[in-house]
Amino acid sequence: MNLHDDFVLDDLDSKTESRMHKKLARKKKLEDGFKGNKVVNEVLDKSTVMTLYKMIRNHVISYVNGPISAGKESVVFWGVADDADVALKIYLVSTSNFKKREAYIAGDPRFSRIKKGTRNLVYLWASKEFRNLSLCHGAGLPVPKPIHLSKNVLAMEFVGEGGAPCKTLLDSEAGAEDYSQAVLILEQMYEAGLVHGDYSEYNIFKTESGLRVFDLGSAVDTRHPNSAEFLKRDINNITRFFHKRGVQVEEPDVILGRILK
Repeated sequence: MNLHDDFVLDDLDSKTESRMHKKLARKKKLEDGFKGNKVVNEVLDKSTVMTLYKMIRNHVISYVNGPISAGKESVVFWGVADDADVALKIYLVSTSNFKKREAYIAGDPRFSRIKKGTRNLVYLWASKEFRNLSLCHGAGLPVPKPIHLSKNVLAMEFVGEGGAPCKTLLDSEAGAEDYSQAVLILEQMYEAGLVHGDYSEYNIFKTESGLRVFDLGSAVDTRHPNSAEFLKRDINNITRFFHKRGVQVEEPDVILGRILK
């Protein structure tokens, strides 16, 4: 590639970045107040835009719609691949929140080497969630099917219709059957070698076919030194939620003992 080619490539990148920004910014204000401009400025840096562009060129996705949900560490976009909806979880490379997540990585035997730097930590976290999703999906657990990972962009099955995600347990009617399944998922996940680490009504979809668990970035290997503590917290969270909904629940310690036996 000669010098002229470099200038052409830079110009192409700039035009691509501009087009992607304009397309992804055309979205109404999100429910949690995360405005479009903030999405563009804090999520769609040049590296992320080019990652999305390469995913389109490599036919991983066909195109990207606007954002559908946002948190402190990531924003989820609605994408399309071969006429099928895809959830694109983009982890913020500018956030410092990932530094607080090191406790969920250090001690996990699957991740013995942690490179310094926020961007490296974000990439590792994305890889960790992709790996956790793959493990759970392979074990037959009800999680979104992982599709592709590239740097800080995770593509996975879209749980919902027409760009609208399914309601979470928090926003749904929850009964005894849901409680039984929520506990069973914790048990099956532990058998598969994982503890969710952030299990709650906020991270569980309620679909027509049952519960679907998401946000597995915090999930740790059962060999993690704090796995039992994380599991106990998961059980307490879900027990508290269903108890408030008037569902008869087991004592958390009984569930914990049954899973750890």
